[in-house]
Amino acid sequence: MAASYPLDNPIWSALNTEHSRFALGNGQAARYLPEIGPLSALCHPSPAGYDALRALAAAGEPLVVFLTSPASPQPGWSLLRSEPLDQMILEPIRPQPLPPLPAQLNPSLTLRRLAAADVPAMRELAALTEPGPFRERTVELGCFWGIFEGETLLSMAGQRLHLPQFTEVSAVCTHPSARGRGLARILVDVSMQAILRQGRTPFLHVLPGNEGAIRVYRSLGFVLRRDLYLGVYRKES
Repeated sequence: MAASYPLDNPIWSALNTEHSRFALGNGQAARYLPEIGPLSALCHPSPAGYDALRALAAAGEPLVVFLTSPASPQPGWSLLRSEPLDQMILEPIRPQPLPPLPAQLNPSLTLRRLAAADVPAMRELAALTEPGPFRERTVELGCFWGIFEGETLLSMAGQRLHLPQFTEVSAVCTHPSARGRGLARILVDVSMQAILRQGRTPFLHVLPGNEGAIRVYRSLGFVLRRDLYLGVYRKES
């Protein structure tokens, strides 16, 4: 995928720039370390590119790629999933910012930055809500924030892909028992504010059928940048 703009191939752009320390690559394909996650990328979606990606995967291991055209079967791979993906980016002019956080949170709730000690709770919440892959070292990709009720993590959001001038908002999820309380919106806004303070532009990815999430993102000033496609491939032995 020869991208004229870094966000057209965001995983490749991140792995070859600001996240190179987390990368395995061979010039034609790249992926995050397995303990970080399955996100992977092709420089070009060619047979040679998929062959190069095979060299980075274990037999039976699923890898995730973002493409500019629908994912299709490839020799040596089982195609597990192929569907559209919306890439959204923050408009240059944001709507009126949210009120200060203390005014929005019930006194029984606590918002704080998440740390390595929170990884078990983060992985448990991600497994329950499936915002995307979250492994033992995913937390190292950027800053993550969570809202707790007592010791229970109710909602989280944070940063994933980092490439020059842009940072992705990701891992946005809320426990089913706490939905409808606006917690994810608060955390996305916190993530956005942190990115903006660094002089960078927030972006994110969302399945087009997730209408509730898209409404939240639009209310915060995100607009559709382009259509991408999600592909999940498993390396055949």
